[in-house]
Amino acid sequence: MRAIIVERRSPNERSHLEELRSLAEAAGYKVVGLLEQVREPDPKYQIGPGKAKELAELVSKLRANVVIFDNELKPVQAYNLAKLTGVEVIDRFQLILQIFALRASTKEAKLQIQLARLQYELARAKEKVRLAKMGEQPGFLGLGRYEVDDYYELIRRQIAYIKKKLRKVSSYRKLHRRRRRALGYPLVSLSGYTNAGKSTIFYALTQEFVPISPSLFTTLTTKTR
Repeated sequence: MRAIIVERRSPNERSHLEELRSLAEAAGYKVVGLLEQVREPDPKYQIGPGKAKELAELVSKLRANVVIFDNELKPVQAYNLAKLTGVEVIDRFQLILQIFALRASTKEAKLQIQLARLQYELARAKEKVRLAKMGEQPGFLGLGRYEVDDYYELIRRQIAYIKKKLRKVSSYRKLHRRRRRALGYPLVSLSGYTNAGKSTIFYALTQEFVPISPSLFTTLTTKTR
């Protein structure tokens, strides 16, 4: 899919557009354009109205399918931008969840991603339902058939169900950790930001293959050896 990446930043704040580009490419998007603006956030569009109009023109000119914001978008901002541009509009958090969903390989990781998505949705559910009833827009499909309370309760039930499944998975992991401690294995943990070199160090120490790539969030699942 063809994407335009957008960043609004305050004066003296450094740009994150290159990292956003890398994230978009890691999610499988082809970045065909970018837009940036230095100003305080606009309540309607996050970027200013003039820049939002420029974005809509850029979407049409470059035949983009999606707009990706580095900034966190409120539901009303995403709705207004989708209405103006005619394409789906997502923010950085949603983009990262897409990457996680693509890279997750274990049952636990997939459940955690589902949980994060639902919790993100829960905080915005009532506003999104209200907006959806105003007319379907890209990224707001299907919400109109739910009443606010029904939709909100549906998400809450899904969250409770996933948390229950995660507790079960977690109990198995705790059991394995207790067994390793009982056998006297020393414990070394590697942690750090994405693309910091954790997998490279892991391979150097264990000679156990793990995917290594300059792409962000290449490895999501923890490895134990």
